[in-house]
Amino acid sequence: MSAETLARLQFGTTIIYHYLFVPLTLGLVLLVAMMETLYVRSGNPVYKRMTQFWGKLFVINFALGVVTGIVQEFQFGMNWSSYSRFIGDVIGASLALETLLAFFLESTFLGIWLFGWDRLSKKLHLAAIWLVVLGSYLSTFWILVANSFMQHPVGYALNNGHAEMTNFWALLTNPTLAYQTPHVVAGAITTGAFFVIGISAYHLLKRTKDSEFYQRSMRMSLVVALLSSIVSVIVGHIYGQYDILAQPMKMAAAEAIWNTQQPAALALVAIPDQMLHTNIFSISVPYLLSFLSDWSFTSRVDGINQIQAAYVHLYGPGNYIPDVTVAFYSFRTMLSVGALMVLIAGAALFLFLKRRDMFNNRWVLRGLVASIALPYVANTCGWLLGEMGRQPWAVFGLLKTVNAVSPSVTFTEVIATLTAFFVTYGILAVIDGYLLCKVAAKGSSVEEETEGTVETQEERQLVAVF
Repeated sequence: MSAETLARLQFGTTIIYHYLFVPLTLGLVLLVAMMETLYVRSGNPVYKRMTQFWGKLFVINFALGVVTGIVQEFQFGMNWSSYSRFIGDVIGASLALETLLAFFLESTFLGIWLFGWDRLSKKLHLAAIWLVVLGSYLSTFWILVANSFMQHPVGYALNNGHAEMTNFWALLTNPTLAYQTPHVVAGAITTGAFFVIGISAYHLLKRTKDSEFYQRSMRMSLVVALLSSIVSVIVGHIYGQYDILAQPMKMAAAEAIWNTQQPAALALVAIPDQMLHTNIFSISVPYLLSFLSDWSFTSRVDGINQIQAAYVHLYGPGNYIPDVTVAFYSFRTMLSVGALMVLIAGAALFLFLKRRDMFNNRWVLRGLVASIALPYVANTCGWLLGEMGRQPWAVFGLLKTVNAVSPSVTFTEVIATLTAFFVTYGILAVIDGYLLCKVAAKGSSVEEETEGTVETQEERQLVAVF
């Protein structure tokens, strides 16, 4: 195994681990802000307790997201220095804006919100949490600006072997960014909503005395989950249609279509053979892939072999085919789970609005507890498709991954840091899991002080750790 393979494994595992926290942060902070808005407008103390309880879980998750996110930028300099030299003049501005503007805004007003319950007026305190929302989503936007350049480079010029930004506005209006941002944001909101749904279902399953608290949390989150999951699926489909034109190899691999077809059949299940460039087995629906590609049952869909030949002519000799099995099944899993989340949120919302006794149905509640995992599966598969489907490119059409790795990094150095990351992240996972489970299982009792600070023993433990 080469140092490049290990460096890719290290970055892939750490970014997936980090992305377990990011969507929950984005989804929860929006829900918490909505809950506090309802409290300020109505004066109902139930909404205040909802804000404080879900806010505790948000703070714990936010802390782990910050810690694991810092590691990513260090890897640019350690394992991917050639990548940093090539692309730094382009994405450096967006990453700097993410840190200096968005993250500082987010963290500063989170501190004000966290310790300001007894010190600020209701409206000022509400403004603080909405500024945290703004900072969180601005941070996401600037990260996606950088990633969208890797997917579809725009607004640059090549000079002395590296890319230089020539048009900042072109970066902000990158077509990939226009599709990627709403898709990622909707997926994150869905993650937060299903998290609240699952924990609320857990407490209703326990027959908690404070049922009104969790029923309100459940109803609000089901509405948000239904809307955000529908948006995620719709935008994701449009994003896929765009990628057929922007990155045809990625989408051909995601569909495991080896040769051009007109019309094209959609493979529901397939066993791709990367060596023989064929599918050993497949079950397909005729015409459906053509229709999904551009709403025509007779349109042509280019195959992997033909795109490979075109890329050899355009970029020179080389293998431009990503891992087809990973692309195909990550795409299928993301689509299936996305559709399942729409179905669950829609069916559960309908049942809970029509029949209040469904809040006591143990099978329904058990299913909703288990549904917490669904958005994490969909998010992870989405990033696997987005990043592994782009291979062998680190920056599409400009820089191959094999040329992006640091030339001086050795196998021993990468395996040492990879092992250290595994151990450290394992410890952090235990801490985070313990704190989240402890706070979530304890719940929010009617008797707890609603006028005091939101700071708890668990949060003081978190501060002591980090």
